[in-house]
Parts: sequence; structure tokens; C-alpha cells
Amino acid sequence: MRVYPDQLARQLSQLPQCCLIFGDDPWLCEQSRAVIFAEAKRQGFEEKIQLTQETGFSWNELFEQWQAMSLFSSRRIIELTLPQAKPGTEGSTMLQSLMQMDNPDVLLILTGPKLAAEQTKSKWFKVLDAKGIYVPCTTPEGAQFQRWLDGRINHYGLSMARDPREMLFALYEGNLLAADQALQLLQLLSPTAPIDCEQLSQYFEDQSRFSVFQLTDAMLSNQQDKAQHILSQLKSEGVAMPIILWSLFKELTVLLQLKAAQNNPEPLQGVWSKLRIWDKRKPIYQNALNRLELTHVETLLAGASSIELKLKQQGIEDWTGLSHISLLFDPKSHNKLAHIVLD
Repeated sequence: MRVYPDQLARQLSQLPQCCLIFGDDPWLCEQSRAVIFAEAKRQGFEEKIQLTQETGFSWNELFEQWQAMSLFSSRRIIELTLPQAKPGTEGSTMLQSLMQMDNPDVLLILTGPKLAAEQTKSKWFKVLDAKGIYVPCTTPEGAQFQRWLDGRINHYGLSMARDPREMLFALYEGNLLAADQALQLLQLLSPTAPIDCEQLSQYFEDQSRFSVFQLTDAMLSNQQDKAQHILSQLKSEGVAMPIILWSLFKELTVLLQLKAAQNNPEPLQGVWSKLRIWDKRKPIYQNALNRLELTHVETLLAGASSIELKLKQQGIEDWTGLSHISLLFDPKSHNKLAHIVLD
């Protein structure tokens, strides 16, 4: 059963046989573990065994721990870390076998990185999911991150108006760990008095974390301020420009095909399926299709190609050029700036 981190505490009154905590957000993973451990302790799970699937690891060790009696006559937690989230054939067989051997005195917790869609369809996952709960720990974005941030502000009892909340959003979007640490500090510095933007600017610096996918989504949606901010962060984090260009070319190529079909005219329904664009992402592309002409997209592709050529032939990372490309996703800016050639 899939349970999101903010719902987890409400689902543990009766602990399941196993809990699956997978995701790339360290704060959510750690918080989910802490919630489960606290409830398990309350229900008499005193002993904790930690195993890691690494070189030399034997799945028989997990089997032995499953059957062993507790040294302290208490219930036991076995936490198994799967660094690649892939138990392999032997591990898959073992995990499925253990789920057929009900043991109310053992709680199995599996942890690891984010699971791909195909991994959640594997036999071992389905068997464990049926016997327990799956907690996907994916970093919230946009409105979801704002709701998370508002919840943590309320959790720490902080008094904060809209402007400082938006400033915190810009500072820490995508970095829950740093955001929570910042709120803890604010609780110490200003436990009762209202917190304004001037205080925030004195205490904190920009620690938001973004991906190249968030950058291209912001470009497609014509969120210029956000796109420029993400681009600046990616540069400061040392993200390789070829990765950014790869994502940009990918989205522009998709947009070009959609725009060509739209101009034919050709029903887009078949094109969505052909390009494997799921429903959640259709509004992002539709926004860009409604805003941009085919010539705009072609100019964007030409500009991206020029930046790539400069990188490959001269070794120059043209971040200014990428910023210029982002502006061209706005048709008004495009009509005024497209003719400019950046050296």
C-alpha cells in the first residue's frame, strides 16, 4: 500500500510486516524512518538489526535474523538497505519467501534510492507491498513544496507573513533538509516575534536545489524568473552544461514535432501517445504550443545548437547564451531579441 510521508503516522496503529522506504530526498527518508521507529518502539520493538546489501552480503543472513530469537525477549526490527534498490534474483526469491512466513515479532524495513516504475512492477516489490506499506520519498516541487513549507512553519510555531514565506520558498525549494534546519534556527532566533524578509536576508543564503528537468519545465511554461533562478543555481552547483543541453534539445525536439503536427493539422492525441507524453505533462507542452510559433521553436533549436557547437569546438560554456535562450521562450522577448547573436 502506497503511503506518502505526511500520511505515514496515521497508518501505523497496526504495524505491517514490512515497510518500504525508497526515495532520493534524505530529509523525507530520515523522517519516515524516525516515525516508523518511534511507533515500533511504542509497540514493543526494542531490538534493531541493520543489514546492507553490499559486497560479501549473504541473503542467508537475513533469513537467519528473521528466524532468530531476540536477545532481549522483545520484538525486533530488521532494516535492510538496498543501495541500488535491486535485490537480484536470489534476494527477490528470499524476500518473497519471508513474506510467506508471518512473524509478528519482526518488522522488516527496506530502504534505498528512488524506485523506477518498472521496479514497482517486479514480483518482489508487489509481494512486499501487499504485506506492508510503501513510502515514496520524492522531493516535493512547486505548490507541493509550498504546502510542505507551510506545514513545517506551523510545526515550529513561527509567525511569518506571505513575503518571508515566499522568500524561504525561493531560497530552499528542492532542499528540504536545509529548509528544515533553517526553520529550526528561526525558532531559536525568533520563537514568538514575527519574522520579516530583512531578517531572512541576514541569516540565510540561497540553498535551493534544482534539476535540469525543472529548468526546461520552467522554460516551457514561460516562468522566466524561475528559469533564470534555476539556471543560476545549476551553474553555481557545477552542473555540466552538456546535461543541460541534452535536456533542452530533448524538450525542443518534442515541441517541434508537436508544433508541426498542430500546423498540419494533425490530431494531437496520436502524437501524445507516439511521443510517450503522459497526461500530467500535457498542459506544460500545451502552454508552449499555444504561445510559440513553429519559427520560434526552430530559432530556439538553432540557438541551442550554436551553444553546443561553441562548447564542443572551443570548450566555452556559454551560460549567458543559455539565459538568452530562456528569454526566447517568451514570444514578446523572442520578437525583440532573437536577432541578437552572442559571441
